[in-house]
Amino acid sequence: MESDYYFHVNSKTSPVLFFRFVPILLLSLLVFNPSAQSVFLQKVDSLGKTSIRGLCVVDDQVIWCSGSKGFVALRTSVASGFKPIKVNGYEHRDFRAVEAFDNKTAIIMAVGEPAILLKTVDAGIHWKKVFEDSTKGMFLDALRFSDTQNGTVIGDPIDGSFFVAQTHDGGETWLRQTGATCNTGEALFAASNGNIGGMEARNKNWYFISGGMASKLYANASLLGIPIPSMGGKASKGANAMAMLGNRKGIIVGGDFDSAYNSFGNTILFKINGNDSVLFSQPRIPPLGYKSSVISIDKRSLVACGTSGVDVSFDKGMHWSHISDESYHVVRKARKGATILLAGSNGRLAELLWHPKQQK
Repeated sequence: MESDYYFHVNSKTSPVLFFRFVPILLLSLLVFNPSAQSVFLQKVDSLGKTSIRGLCVVDDQVIWCSGSKGFVALRTSVASGFKPIKVNGYEHRDFRAVEAFDNKTAIIMAVGEPAILLKTVDAGIHWKKVFEDSTKGMFLDALRFSDTQNGTVIGDPIDGSFFVAQTHDGGETWLRQTGATCNTGEALFAASNGNIGGMEARNKNWYFISGGMASKLYANASLLGIPIPSMGGKASKGANAMAMLGNRKGIIVGGDFDSAYNSFGNTILFKINGNDSVLFSQPRIPPLGYKSSVISIDKRSLVACGTSGVDVSFDKGMHWSHISDESYHVVRKARKGATILLAGSNGRLAELLWHPKQQK
């Protein structure tokens, strides 16, 4: 039996839970064969002893990436390849997120105390500090922009509430917002800069997800988190990343970092209904094990990656096929173009090639 879970988002107290049971076939009648879709990974580069978690694919030519040990790199064209950028004075910082707008302008996020955002407008020759917070316990987890002017950064709880700040001038200034109150032991996982999803123009209608002892889905219009079924309950377990599948629908991936190949509760689909209730459901065949990143390629196709490897789905996340055992932290698709890139430990980069791209 498959359980669908309903929660009321706008409840003034705890979310109200309803159950609906929907019978499903124990065995799927349709077997998904990724080879029939010409899906495979092609290694692109190895950029040294760094763990890459920040990745922004601007288009089929321009790509920015960032990671541990102060690492930042930029590719301005396929022919030029990736070139490392030295960020003077920050050689030991962990840049777990990068958001870029072109081959000149980018913002990188240094996670720990102090939490810092740096911006360049000349392809990394110079960097300007646009945000800094040295509050004890400060740890930034995700940075996303809805357009070139409007962005949001979120971080672990400070005094019992998540840290949220927003910009409306391209990252030049940041204003702290009221953050949602969270449970003891609830936090955000800075696994792949994937905690935020659904952002529209001027930061409207966005969502974020948490993990740890409690794993929840938060909507920006409501400070009340909705528990995500089968996720949370353990410090190493919970939601890592999300992707939208149309208006008010999406997918959440995660798992237990201490149990890399355990697929139980690692993927949840959700739909926010017109009456402000949320319907959660599970895939019939989930991806394999712990997943730290997920993206939607089109209205039906998804890619997820993590320490357990890379998986793809061609039916909105209901059935998944495992295509690689290679570990990657993050996957991103070009904002303008078809390039799909993955990044991970030891500076590893790979491109996902599949049938739609081969037909160009």
